[in-house]
Amino acid sequence: MDLIVLDTETTGLDAKAGHRIIELGCVRLRNRRHTNENFHSYLNPEREIDAGAQEVHGISSEFLEDKPLFKDIVEPFIAFISGHELVIHNAAFDVEFLNQELDRLGDSRRIEDFCRVTDSLALAREMHPGQRNSLDALCRRYGVDNSGRQLHGALLDAEILADVYLSMTGGQTSLGLESQSRSPGPTSVASSESGGAAGDFPVIFASASETEEHKKWLTLLGERHLWDRGDILDADLSAITED
Repeated sequence: MDLIVLDTETTGLDAKAGHRIIELGCVRLRNRRHTNENFHSYLNPEREIDAGAQEVHGISSEFLEDKPLFKDIVEPFIAFISGHELVIHNAAFDVEFLNQELDRLGDSRRIEDFCRVTDSLALAREMHPGQRNSLDALCRRYGVDNSGRQLHGALLDAEILADVYLSMTGGQTSLGLESQSRSPGPTSVASSESGGAAGDFPVIFASASETEEHKKWLTLLGERHLWDRGDILDADLSAITED
């Protein structure tokens, strides 16, 4: 199951008042790594955009005049997300707008019918109670670069949220580490939390200088330390491979 990180921009804040989606952006994570597979579209909402909303995302009605309608992109969008886990910050907001768009088409299907929905805002509030948990606040907390986010944008915010979510859940974004040379030996440990298989995560081995510093520290510890005990190390590795 892939992770699909989703965000929308809308004409206003209230779906029940007839506001609509004007931008839809999704990024796909596979084995907790970024892929080049995105889904992105601007949409003609067939209505005006609230001034307050336009100040947030900077998208004008004039820009959207020649953009597709939701009905034009609904099937490829559903195909992109179906069978996967959908990660959304403040999921109730986006899901309500998406389901409203389906209602407008006379479509009784719900977003929840196609995929499991995870609310990263609810998760952040559980992890950091009493703190600010906006996307910008989480970027600061986890050291995620959001310097390009002068205005909100669905695809940009989905990309940022993907990095935040991986950091929040203990994962690693793809940094090209697979191409680094590694010493022979075990290359990964399977993650039961993410459902990954063995080989999903790279192991980064210590450099020669780091190894030398470690040996100096062991010398200071004397004979009471356990790190050089080959019998213990072999037993630990055996336990890992048998689990």
